[in-house]
Amino acid sequence: MNSFYNLFLFQSKFQGLRSFFSGFVDLFRANYLSYRIYRYDPYVSVEPWIQTYLVFNRDQYSMLLDNLFLLKNLKDNSLSFRRSCREGVCGSCAMNINGQNTLACTYVIKNKFSFLSSIRIFPLPHLPVIKDLIVSMKHFYLQYRSIDPYLKKLPFNTIFFHVRDRILNLTNSNIQLNIFRATKEFIQFDRRMLDGLYECILCACCSTSCPSYWWNQDRYLGPAVLLQSYRWIIDSRDDFFFDRLNQIDDAYKIGRCHSILNCVSSCPKGLNPAEAISNSRFLLELYK
Repeated sequence: MNSFYNLFLFQSKFQGLRSFFSGFVDLFRANYLSYRIYRYDPYVSVEPWIQTYLVFNRDQYSMLLDNLFLLKNLKDNSLSFRRSCREGVCGSCAMNINGQNTLACTYVIKNKFSFLSSIRIFPLPHLPVIKDLIVSMKHFYLQYRSIDPYLKKLPFNTIFFHVRDRILNLTNSNIQLNIFRATKEFIQFDRRMLDGLYECILCACCSTSCPSYWWNQDRYLGPAVLLQSYRWIIDSRDDFFFDRLNQIDDAYKIGRCHSILNCVSSCPKGLNPAEAISNSRFLLELYK
């Protein structure tokens, strides 16, 4: 009987201690926010590690990027990350935050203190890490350069002779043609067609969230580059429509898109790369 009574007292005390410590932990979580950040420095360790920083809630800023500055200035000045505009325009501060690729400068955490016990910050996945949250974008930009991301116009003489020959073939008469070089800007015939395309800031959030890009990064261009390619394909001021289609007409360059749609959910600008890829495929089938 005494043994049962002692066991009952022990369980009661244990439950009291457990409730006390759980309350203490809840109080600790309510006042602090922990940052679990991926760290890598080849001069310190060959293997990466996760480092935890605790910040008092009253010292927190609304934006995550400002809190990263707080950690760097007050706790660890060796913490490295890219940043530039702090307005969601340049795409420099793209990283993986709580499993989602996004921009640190637009990630609001002030209203998430109640249910976020920690924030996990990692570099963009499946890109070579240089240091901490800084990744190498060299391969991504080489792919971007391969699509000629600029307006290309034919020489004026080429356009003149082409138009002249077409008109003479249609009319079968010797007429005098007066074609003048444009003195003003070239106007896009339908400006709304570029909406949802030109806003891309090349942060690579969509490409690094795409499993097809993880598996075939050496040959598949990825959502961001293909969206930019479509932006120049449909530009009415460009004179190389078919050449641009031939640039991406490949079983890997565009054919490895399986419409997983991770690119749509991860784009911090709310763009739809999957729709641009689908439209490019339609144009390839239409003009084959």
